[in-house]
Amino acid sequence: MILNFQEMYNSYSAQVYRFALSLTGNSFEAEDITSETFVRVWSRITTIRTETLKAYLFTVARNFYLEQLRKKTRQVGLTDIYPDPAPGPDKVVDSQSEIRRVQMILQTLPEIDRTAFIMRVQHDLPCIEIARVLQLSLSATKVKIHRVRKKLIEICIDKELK
Repeated sequence: MILNFQEMYNSYSAQVYRFALSLTGNSFEAEDITSETFVRVWSRITTIRTETLKAYLFTVARNFYLEQLRKKTRQVGLTDIYPDPAPGPDKVVDSQSEIRRVQMILQTLPEIDRTAFIMRVQHDLPCIEIARVLQLSLSATKVKIHRVRKKLIEICIDKELK
């Protein structure tokens, strides 16, 4: 009797899975072994005879399990000597929401104050150049930047106290 892949899988997948689970003791590994078994069997055989199929599937499953076992013994666990310096996803989300909040606060300020602050903080321009661009005195430019910083700090402190 000749089976197609779907018939073969429906007939034997539960048995191969139970066999793989008994080998590994881990359901995820058993699922991997089961799927790999059927892929390997199907790609190597043009006609499958049901008289020997079950034993053949178990043999392929066991061989794949042993192959994975050998690979695991050669693998060495990584130590966390050099942790990833990048911030985690929670920190990224927090900083993005904080950036949006600061941008909203900046939008409430007069345009000239906002511009002076952005040119200094975001674009790192010297105060003297900002003064030239905005056609202000150097001291007026420094005062504007200072007032925006002070306002942002006050708002952040208020948020933390709430």
